[in-house]
Amino acid sequence: MEIAYEKDNKERVPFEHYMAEYKQADPLEMSARTGAAYDEEKHSFLLNFMGRAYSVTFPEFAITPERDADGLWLPVSMNAAQILVIRYLLEGCTAKSTGKFLTYREVPWGEVYYRQFSGRCLSRLAFSYGNKLDRFSSAMEKLGAAKLEQGDAAYEMEIFDGYRVRFLLWAGDEEFPPSAQILFSDNFAAAFHAEDLVVVCDVVISSLKAMT
Repeated sequence: MEIAYEKDNKERVPFEHYMAEYKQADPLEMSARTGAAYDEEKHSFLLNFMGRAYSVTFPEFAITPERDADGLWLPVSMNAAQILVIRYLLEGCTAKSTGKFLTYREVPWGEVYYRQFSGRCLSRLAFSYGNKLDRFSSAMEKLGAAKLEQGDAAYEMEIFDGYRVRFLLWAGDEEFPPSAQILFSDNFAAAFHAEDLVVVCDVVISSLKAMT
């Protein structure tokens, strides 16, 4: 999964590259490795992503919600989200967390990519919702995130089964600007690189902004 994501990712890392790999992959092996159930008759995986169940067809890659989600399937319409899903099926795995959550700097290679993460994720989250905590909370709850008693507003979201991210906000005031922290369950390193975590957070924040 060692791909450097940038804003022009669609041009730099063509989705067709992953599609070609996906078509040649063994669906039963992908199912066993990731825990995503594979229906051999329907030729599709059942995959949980951001709290909702999706059908992912094989070998032609297409994602559809398992049931009417009132438009809350919108994350998978994003190119970056589709790449995350297909790469998780190709290279991810199930892994248990110890229950510990890590800052981005604490994940492998997080220090190297921290500037990118800080700008695209922490600053974007803080300045989008640091003074709009009600909108942040409303959108997070619509996405099925669990409320936490931390910061001025905080929520935990499951990205894939067992892989959890916490989004924490502190409101700004006359003296200090708003701030944010994002924490990752410690099993992320088993299936994702530091660059991937930037995209995970980017997809979540983009989903929030599309809803508010």
